[in-house]
Amino acid sequence: MTKPTVLVVDDEPDILQLLEITLSRMHLSTRKASSLAEAKASLSEQTPDLCLTDMKLPDGNGLTLIEYMQNDYPDVPVAMITAHGSVESAIEALKLGAFDFVTKPLALEKLRELVAHALKIAQNTTDIAEEALVGATSVMGKLRDQIRKVARSQAPVHIHGESGTGKEVVARLIHQSGPRQDQAFIAVNCGAIPPDLVESELFGHKKGAFTGATADKSGLFLAANGGTLLLDEIADLPLPMQVKLLRVIQEKSVRPVGSTTEIPIDIRLLSATHKSLAQEVQERHFRDDLYYRINVIGLHVPALRARLDDIPVLAKHILKKISEDQSVPPRAITEAALSHLMRYDFPGNIRELENILARASALTETDHIDIDDLIQQEGFNATRPIADQEPAAANNLENESTQTPETLLDEVNGDLETYLASRERQILTEALTAHRWNRTSAARSLGISFRSLRYRLKKLGLED
Repeated sequence: MTKPTVLVVDDEPDILQLLEITLSRMHLSTRKASSLAEAKASLSEQTPDLCLTDMKLPDGNGLTLIEYMQNDYPDVPVAMITAHGSVESAIEALKLGAFDFVTKPLALEKLRELVAHALKIAQNTTDIAEEALVGATSVMGKLRDQIRKVARSQAPVHIHGESGTGKEVVARLIHQSGPRQDQAFIAVNCGAIPPDLVESELFGHKKGAFTGATADKSGLFLAANGGTLLLDEIADLPLPMQVKLLRVIQEKSVRPVGSTTEIPIDIRLLSATHKSLAQEVQERHFRDDLYYRINVIGLHVPALRARLDDIPVLAKHILKKISEDQSVPPRAITEAALSHLMRYDFPGNIRELENILARASALTETDHIDIDDLIQQEGFNATRPIADQEPAAANNLENESTQTPETLLDEVNGDLETYLASRERQILTEALTAHRWNRTSAARSLGISFRSLRYRLKKLGLED
């Protein structure tokens, strides 16, 4: 059986020799190059299974080689060798498509882990994203392509999108499509952990570190060691924890609460949030240095209203899943019911569609779901098509136009500012209620930006 081949590019003879010995002990064949020109010549003679390149080369740099290989040899993973502390160059390499990076002086155990992960990429030929992501619209095709690409890398990925769009599903697909698929995938909702327990939950603690710490605890980072960790709703992390998380990412090690030693970790870090991290950085709720470390690659999961043409296939997929989970005969859905669903903007996205169909499936007395099964279920206002809705705030303004000047002056009662604040509070509350407290939809119905709505809510004490 032919040994996998690794192309090593470095102008230091000692590094080349060290890498050759290390790789040979892993039963790998090595090809060496000491310059950019030699590396390109070697690539033209034989395509390797992996390339390790130094950042600084006599006739260029490793970033140039990464770009060249992304264009001409996109199926070959490339890892960057950088000087210790060269965070910027490592991030730049990842953005250009590098699989991962390792720092000098070389830690051989981490190097072996990197090589092992990289060589697993070629062995995974199953297109999981094609099978698991339901939908044939162009935005879903683009998302599948992005998942395939980022799964080949170890770069941190930030997944953003509205609540209910399936961000965790995308994170799982990245894990299942990559070289860590046979290791643990752990998802944690940062917003669901009490602030005083976040550090212990993530990094673990030693017995006696604080009141109630009756035994050692490993923490979620160590539980995901070798696999993938998803930090969901990362924007909700307290600022002090953001500082500690940044250090963990940089040093690739964790220190449990109450411990004096750090423990090396090997994880693929993914993060997600429905908030705009860029806006959170501007408002100083999120550290900019952490933002740039976790957002090396960004993935946007589209809202359901951006792919309404996928609703027929999604509905059939969801109804089939309901049938399997509940061991009941599958329900069909009529064209009229599908047409009705496709006229709605789904502020709750896929999660809302699942709830609507689950209720309709439970309430129907036939073997199919028709439009009546949608409009008769409790809370139908949530599923009424947009075109048929009349926001309460708009009705309220229309009613105000019939008031006389004398009536308005009586209501003002000599305090215009208080009156205007009261009316604004009422309008915003009714708009949010009409849109089930989906701020994006409410802002759109009022003709203002999301940021403007948020500012007004904060000013009026309605933000929470």
